Amino acid sequence: MQTKVDEWSTKAFEASVEELSALIDDSRCILETEKESRGGSGLVRISPQTVKNVVVVGDIHGDMESLVHILKDIEDLNADKIVFLGDYGDRGSESVEVYYLLLKLKASEGKGKIIMLRGNHEGPADMPVMPHDLPFLFTKKYGMRGKEVYKKLKELWEYLPYAVLIERRYLMLHGGLPANAASIEDIAFAHESHPASTNFEEILWSDPVEGKGVFYSMRGAGRMFGEDITEKVLGAVGVKTLIRSHEPCEGVEVRQGGKVLTLFSRKGSPYFNTRAAYLVLDANALREAKDAEELAGSAARIW
Repeated sequence: MQTKVDEWSTKAFEASVEELSALIDDSRCILETEKESRGGSGLVRISPQTVKNVVVVGDIHGDMESLVHILKDIEDLNADKIVFLGDYGDRGSESVEVYYLLLKLKASEGKGKIIMLRGNHEGPADMPVMPHDLPFLFTKKYGMRGKEVYKKLKELWEYLPYAVLIERRYLMLHGGLPANAASIEDIAFAHESHPASTNFEEILWSDPVEGKGVFYSMRGAGRMFGEDITEKVLGAVGVKTLIRSHEPCEGVEVRQGGKVLTLFSRKGSPYFNTRAAYLVLDANALREAKDAEELAGSAARIW
């Protein structure tokens, strides 16, 4: 993969507006087919018996250096799945280039290998994120035609899944658990119940807190959810650990007595974290579910 990553990351800075637009079109076709194969669900199901390793990547936020580091670092793994937990653009000046590299990876690596989840920075129009740098970065790079490409990219987001279930092991999503979710179907079809239900909003925006209960978030969207909510929802979907991103940390952070692992995969301004990380869920982590503490110790690759 290293040769391809070098080639694609260089091309990301040189690609014309027509080339990026065509890449978005190609990726949309793949994502649309995948969504149809899931019956319109926003949930990707993975049987742990069908994979030998799964790489999980947290927020990238326009940090091309971190993304290239991760992709080169995992070259020898020959990963069966690479799961990105959302938030690809904004906050980093190379957000357009990050999108090019990720979509090139998606379009080139075969159906189902690259799983790009929606984060709150890829949310629907009625859940805007502020500040939203991405449209300005597109126009800075491509002038007025950048607006056209940005519009295409926003349409692409509608086809992204927003949760991954490694059956009987782990649930992965960007933000948090919907406090009222009673089954995996409440998560899988949260986008269809939006906005009548807050499930979709909570998946993209919520954060875990220590203690019990559910509270309104200072973010202005989503909720703060306690350990009792986590225990209830993870029990309902039949997994041990929630793997999520959304909050800056020094690579990984264990929350709620090991029920929640937060993963952050980019470094530097404006978050000023000095370390970043990704996860490698190997045969050991897939054979038997591990809690967040165990994953932080054995599966996290911190740099």
